[in-house]
Amino acid sequence: MSSDDETFRRLLTELRYLESTAEALQNRINLVRAAIAELAFASATIDGLGAEKKSAPLLVPIGGGSFIKAKVATAETIVVGMGAGVSVEKPRKEAAEIVGNRVSELEKSRETLQSQLNQILERMNSSRQQLDEVSLRLASRRQDASVRKTEGGT
Repeated sequence: MSSDDETFRRLLTELRYLESTAEALQNRINLVRAAIAELAFASATIDGLGAEKKSAPLLVPIGGGSFIKAKVATAETIVVGMGAGVSVEKPRKEAAEIVGNRVSELEKSRETLQSQLNQILERMNSSRQQLDEVSLRLASRRQDASVRKTEGGT
């Protein structure tokens, strides 16, 4: 087996690995974006509640595009999820800060993931170019061998 054959196989394996890595990173980026969007909605709701009076009517989402009617008991405290199934009641301003900090952390994670994805995509482009070069050399050698075989056989 020639050096170009080995290089071709190595590049093809590397390219497949890079493609699966890029797909995994893109999935993680999508999950982070979804979490950011959810937290942005929570932040807007917390901010909006500050302007509401006690007993103001609300529609509370219960999932599946369904809502229940409710009234604001108090807009001064918010129950905030802290992780691992734990929720804590916090003053509205503190709850807004917690949510804002989470958005900031997720944005940093998204930027890091995006940077990693860009690096993988650059490596993929480089590997594809190398693969094309090796493929052309291999095709040229096979064509030359075929021509020699034909010339030798006549």
